[in-house]
Amino acid sequence: MIKKIYHKLKNKLFNHPNLPKHYLNDLNLFRTLDQRKRFELNNSDLFPCLNDKTEKTGFDAHYIYHPAWAARIVKQINPEKHIDISSTLHFCSIISAFTPTEFYDYRPADLKLSGLMNGKADLTHLHFETGTIECISCMHTIEHIGLGRYGDPIDPDGDIKAILELIRVTKSGGSILFVTPVGKPKIMFNAHRIYDPAMIIDLFNGCEINNFSLVKDDNDFIFDAALALGSEQTYGCGCFWFIKK
Repeated sequence: MIKKIYHKLKNKLFNHPNLPKHYLNDLNLFRTLDQRKRFELNNSDLFPCLNDKTEKTGFDAHYIYHPAWAARIVKQINPEKHIDISSTLHFCSIISAFTPTEFYDYRPADLKLSGLMNGKADLTHLHFETGTIECISCMHTIEHIGLGRYGDPIDPDGDIKAILELIRVTKSGGSILFVTPVGKPKIMFNAHRIYDPAMIIDLFNGCEINNFSLVKDDNDFIFDAALALGSEQTYGCGCFWFIKK
């Protein structure tokens, strides 16, 4: 039944008078040139993609640059094991190829890859012993804690509790890779918070900032940026590498 409905919708789309001529022209040209007929090409299987003929490949600057930034730092540190809490799955799945990685989330991910272990964790009550982790990351995550978006309890101070836990479990001299939206401080409930970079520095009391990098509002990435530049953004992506004292 679902398949029949799908094909009806596809045929309706194909016959729609507003379907762009360039799509129909490309389809007719392909059919004319396709002399070998290696694949079936039926109207019921058409899947018009109409917005991809762009001069350059588009991407989400926040979620391309910040994992790339963090992966380079993990490679530089070369820890025996890396712990990641709730960052994008692209990050843990890739770095586990060269660094044994444990990934934890409030909603565990069923990932099955060599070098990667998965589990459940609550950022406000981490199960790790105090001062035991050499290298930990928590990226584009803290801004959500306590807003209930992912089923977590409502808690206006959930982000602060989570940061204190990251600091607690990291050993002296260990690294914390932390990423969050930066700019004018505000809550866009229930999506996320936006922080002034100075707020983050204050919250990571007992840690030294080793690097601050930034994805600006114009999607430009600046390695080793000035904190003040982060404050000027509307929705920038602040990347903080902290060393616990």
